[in-house]
Parts: sequence; C-alpha cells; structure tokens
Amino acid sequence: MKLPSLLPVVLLTCLTTLAEEPLRIPAFTAYLDPLEGGARISQRSGISGWKEPKQKVMWFGEIKTPGSLECSLAFRSPAPPKTKLRLTLAAKSREVAFADSDTNRTSLSFGTFEIAAPGYQCFKLESLNEAGEVGGEIEALVLNGPATKDAHFNLKPRRNAASVHLAYPTPAETKVEAFYCEVTAVEDPLWTFYMACGWHRGYFGMQVNSPTERRIIFSVWDSGDEAVDRGKVEADNRVSLVAKGEGVYSGDFGNEGTGGHSHLKFLWKTGEKQRFIVTAKPTDETHTIFSGYYFRPDLQKWMLISSWKAPKDGGWLKRLHSFSENFGGENGLVLRKVRYANQWMLPSGGEWTELTTASFSHDATGKADRLDRFMGVESGEFFLSHGGFVAGFTRFGEKFTRPSNEQKPAVSLKELQSLLK
Repeated sequence: MKLPSLLPVVLLTCLTTLAEEPLRIPAFTAYLDPLEGGARISQRSGISGWKEPKQKVMWFGEIKTPGSLECSLAFRSPAPPKTKLRLTLAAKSREVAFADSDTNRTSLSFGTFEIAAPGYQCFKLESLNEAGEVGGEIEALVLNGPATKDAHFNLKPRRNAASVHLAYPTPAETKVEAFYCEVTAVEDPLWTFYMACGWHRGYFGMQVNSPTERRIIFSVWDSGDEAVDRGKVEADNRVSLVAKGEGVYSGDFGNEGTGGHSHLKFLWKTGEKQRFIVTAKPTDETHTIFSGYYFRPDLQKWMLISSWKAPKDGGWLKRLHSFSENFGGENGLVLRKVRYANQWMLPSGGEWTELTTASFSHDATGKADRLDRFMGVESGEFFLSHGGFVAGFTRFGEKFTRPSNEQKPAVSLKELQSLLK
C-alpha cells in the first residue's frame, strides 16, 4: 500500500530528466564574421577549416526563461591539443583550452552563464590560437540548464532571414493596366532584393549583388509547371522579349519557375526613393505584353527596363504585392529594412487609384525558424524588416493602412509606351 507514495518521486525524477535534456544547436546554423577567413560552414561537416583568429563564429537564439545556462562545444573529431577558445554570452566571456594530454576529447565546456532577462542572445566564439592553427571541426553548441526552457533557435541549415511580403487588395473584377510603387532602402546589406512591383506573372525591383554592383531587375514567368530548367519549356509556353532599354541585359532564368529575366546594373542609393511602374497590355485573348519602367534618379527621367510578351494566363495585372528577400544565407544575421510608399493602380480606361491598405505575409522560414520579421507604418509609409534577431514579430495576415497623400504618378502611359519604340 506504500506504492503510491513513490509516485511523486518517480514523477520528479522523470521531470528532472526531461529538464536536463541538452539543447543542441547545430554548427551549420552559425554565422561567420567576417565571411572571409578560411572557415567553412556546411550541413555535412559543421564548422571546419577555422584557421584565422580574426574570424568569429556566432549563433543567435531567443532565451525566454532567465536563469543559468551551461554552454559547451561538441566536436566532430578530437580537437587538436592546446586549442584555446573564448565564448562570450550576456556580456561575460570565458576562455577554455585543451591540455596537451587531451588527445581524444570531443567536447569542451565553458561552464555556466547567467541570463538575466528574456530576449535574443548572441553566442560569440573566438579562436585564441595562432594564425594557421586549426580550431577543430565543430559539430554543435550544446546548452543545458533552466534557461533552455522554451528557448528558440533556428535548427535548420537554411540561414537566410525570412522573406517578407505585403499584398495590396484590389477588387477582383478590376482590369489593372498599371501598378506604381516607390521604394526606399533603409538597411540594405549584400544579397538583398527589394521587390517593388509584383504581380501574378512577374516581379520588378532592386537588388544588392556585391559591394560594387547593384541591379534593377524585371522578370516575367513562363506559363506551365516547369520550375527548374527553361530548356524543358515548350515554345508556346515561353515569354518572349519585345524590347529592352539601353544597357539592359536580358536572358533566361530558372530554379524558381522559369521565364525571361532582365537587369540594369545601376548603383541606386540607400536612402534615396526609387520609382517603378509595371504595365499590362493584352494583345489578344491569350497574350499580354508586360513592361517594366524605372525612373533614373541620375537622369531624372523614366526608362524602359524591358518588355515581354506572355502567353496564356496573362490578362491584366493581378495579385499586386511587394516583398523583401535575403537571397544569400551567409549573412542572414543582419537586419534588412525597406519602406514602400505611394502605391497606385490604373484601371483600364479609368483614373489612377491610390492603394493605402496592405497585409503582411512571410515565407516558410518565417513560420517557425526565423521569427524576426515585421511589417508596419512608419513616416506615413509601409515598411518591411527582417533579420537582425530583433525581438517580437508581426502576425501573418495582419493588415495596415497608411495615410493617403494623393500624389499621383507624374507620368502618362502614353509617355511610357513611347519608350518601347
């Protein structure tokens, strides 16, 4: 009859065991700062080739429960003797080294850190070895203790910040002939694409490709279901180039659907408002010519980027939207922020109509892996931001309204269409 008295002890033991289950943060989810320095990050090998002391390794995670946090490293193979590393967390640093006799150890403990308040934390790992000495192949950051309760980390190999979108509702029956949008980059690190004018058949915006190269991009999708190889797309499903502006490159694209791609290499400026217009001109029941026009701030005039004839499912512009994308995961830790303003649509045969309402969405990465994604209204304009491991988030589907400014696009379709000749 004393058996029930053992139940609390058994239950406590089980709960303690569960609470002490370590949290393993894979090495392939870490970031390097700077990117150059020899170290490599991959799902197969974790962190390898780390020979440059100036290069740091960083993990980011949201700690929701204040308390103690025991931190250690797991190595894929025994680390070299005398390997010395420093871990910094919550403004505290600890240095630990393998001894000469540690020839078979595959773990290294940095002891316990105290987390005083909930929020995102950076786990910064530094090598104190001489340049050229390999710091071992790191498999995971291992955490234990009360502060692991409800902790949130991205545990997947995709290290991009979530892509974020805003959609502009329009009446389903509206025959939208033109869509105008202004974009101002606030934070624009490498591998960022700020898309201004999106619709059901393409996208139009500006991209950061390297420290010395930026682009204005206009692309239109083919018809059909091929997602990767444009060589497999039948001729009657392909979009075809009608015209392009001076200095514009045109070609194919794939791996995200297929279609016709064009870009202008142009060093657009951070903080400077950029203007975009996309137009639709149905030519018959099955074909539409989509054209993208960009206002050159250096020349103070509109130019054609390119114009494409799209077969099937063309029609007028539908599903108007904008988005911000981090297309390179190596710097998915940094903040991207952009403002979208003065959106207008032009119904066929009608007058410019201002679009002051938009709703927020994000890609699959934003669903659970990267929650640092936001939309809102700032200085009378919509903004999108993602990355940076900023606390909080915007709910999927949340709607925002910006103030009306009644500043219609200062250009006519007739003026734009003259650029096609």
